[in-house]
Amino acid sequence: MSESAKTPVDFWFDPLCPWAWMTSRWVLEVEKVRDIEVRWHIMSLAVLNEPKIDELPEEYRELLETKAWQPIRVVTAAWQKHGSEILGPLYTALGTRIHNEGQGPTREAVVGALADVGLPADLIDYFDQKDFEFDAELRASHKEGIDKVGQDVGTPVIAVPGDDGEQIAFFGPVVTPAPKGEEAARLWDGTLAVASVPGFYEIKRTRTKGPDFSNL
Repeated sequence: MSESAKTPVDFWFDPLCPWAWMTSRWVLEVEKVRDIEVRWHIMSLAVLNEPKIDELPEEYRELLETKAWQPIRVVTAAWQKHGSEILGPLYTALGTRIHNEGQGPTREAVVGALADVGLPADLIDYFDQKDFEFDAELRASHKEGIDKVGQDVGTPVIAVPGDDGEQIAFFGPVVTPAPKGEEAARLWDGTLAVASVPGFYEIKRTRTKGPDFSNL
């Protein structure tokens, strides 16, 4: 199948979220065994939680008021200055450093990720830019993704064309560790089957284990 004939899969991420990172690695595994092409978009946990920031526990509030803004500003600036094609490689570089290597959403991790993908080092100037130059673009991308699924979810959001041409969108799936090969394909097929049912609302189960990065 040609590249143009592949099914587009729109994926909204915040580089801060470990669960979105796991799901993104799964989707890239699916890309190897199904005729899909992932298109990356940004959303923001900081923007999502703005209306309820005062209701959150103090430690989570501090994270969302400061650290959650920093990497996503740099990613947004890279997108605006260098095109959407850079989002996938930059997300991979950031996620590897932030999550797999345990560097966290630090300035050093972002500087390293920019170097990993050959982007200008001065993009790090956006890391602490309070009056963010591309705030409107960040919020518009976030809104595009979250409007497809509603305000009661987080990141990631995935959207694919349905049989009628309209997009089917859903949050998640939240999965750890990220499955590979045919296991990844089976989860993809099942997720699409469930999400395509018009009356489907939610499926969930409780787990206590955190994200497992060992097989990434």
